[in-house]
Amino acid sequence: MQPLAPDQINPLREFIIQMTKLVEKESSEIILVNESKKYLQTLISTDAWLPEFCTIPHPDFYQQYLLHADPLERFSVVSFVWGPGQKTPIHDHMVWGLIGMLRGAENGQRFGHNVQGKLVQFGEETRLSQGEIEVVSPSIGDIHIVRNAYDDQTSISIHVYGANIGAVKRHVYDAETNSVKNFVSGYSSTQVPNLWDRSAAVRAHLN
Repeated sequence: MQPLAPDQINPLREFIIQMTKLVEKESSEIILVNESKKYLQTLISTDAWLPEFCTIPHPDFYQQYLLHADPLERFSVVSFVWGPGQKTPIHDHMVWGLIGMLRGAENGQRFGHNVQGKLVQFGEETRLSQGEIEVVSPSIGDIHIVRNAYDDQTSISIHVYGANIGAVKRHVYDAETNSVKNFVSGYSSTQVPNLWDRSAAVRAHLN
């Protein structure tokens, strides 16, 4: 497995810098989402920056690779890797989040509770194609199911959340029984990308 060249990961490093500056000065969810969306749009416009180990599917389960977690857990960035036909259970997030499609496509179906308190589908299934971004949040709709749009290829989406999403207590839902279970997703690897080896760039400017 070939590591990225030091400058190849620059788009992710720049995204992390932008997000860190943003969360330092803003607390409004609307502003955070709108600004983050612009930064994410730039990040997913290319895909050569994503380390190879964050692209590997599992034969049975979608993978959730941590790319970065803010030290104060104000945001996190995750690579979701979907093997052919893989999907999530119905679940929520409990924080705002952005889903940017890097490779392939996803289909998503939103859910909500009707006046009787029963979990039901809201709207039609939607497709998120390469380069597109979707927003989730408890304030606008936070429950959905997501699946790889393809049965014969891997898809990858880049997610940004307003917390360390792997450590957030969340919920999975059963629409048939209307039952709810707690879960904490964690991450699929203990390895994270090396964002900060800038030695090659510094050496290039040595006398």
